Amino acid sequence: MARLTASQLAVILANKAKAAAGGVRAVEKVLGIERVLAIDPALRNTGWSVLEKDGRDLKAVAYGVISNSAKLLHSGCLVAIREQLSEVIREHRPTVCAIEATIYVQSFKTAIVLGTARAACLIAAAEHGLAIYEYAPREVKQAAVGRGAAQKDQVAFMIRSMLRLRETPPPDAADALAVGIAHFQNADASAATGRESKRV
Repeated sequence: MARLTASQLAVILANKAKAAAGGVRAVEKVLGIERVLAIDPALRNTGWSVLEKDGRDLKAVAYGVISNSAKLLHSGCLVAIREQLSEVIREHRPTVCAIEATIYVQSFKTAIVLGTARAACLIAAAEHGLAIYEYAPREVKQAAVGRGAAQKDQVAFMIRSMLRLRETPPPDAADALAVGIAHFQNADASAATGRESKRV
């Protein structure tokens, strides 16, 4: 980690006196650390991950899947998604959120269900003041595997290798990790070109 100047240290100490969540995010920004909550939304199995980038170092802080029983009503699933993501945010204090865009589906009913799951994710992130960025599924796979038509098992295998994980993550969690990687790749490209990624 780079040595801090006196002014940077003063900013950090001042920010520590602020409200916990906002203060921590401000401190991390001064240090050049960004922590992204990345989400692959679905009604029954929402993949999530928290990735942290410090300079060129990228690591997986945590990841998992919010699994809802087939017996649980849609409304109950949405509550569970929102509450569990809120808990993840409180525990890991991400500085930004990235979410996979809704994929093209032929069924209107399926599209509506996916849309409601996505909305629950967006609400959880927005309630905690996170800026939210959206990435197309093809863009996410391209970031993880190098091509946009990769299968889920290929994504999971590559994610394990890229992040040096001890085990292969579940497919939905791997997809969320890929969303996080896509966000950081796009953030680097945006910094170089001056064009910001798509915000929701």
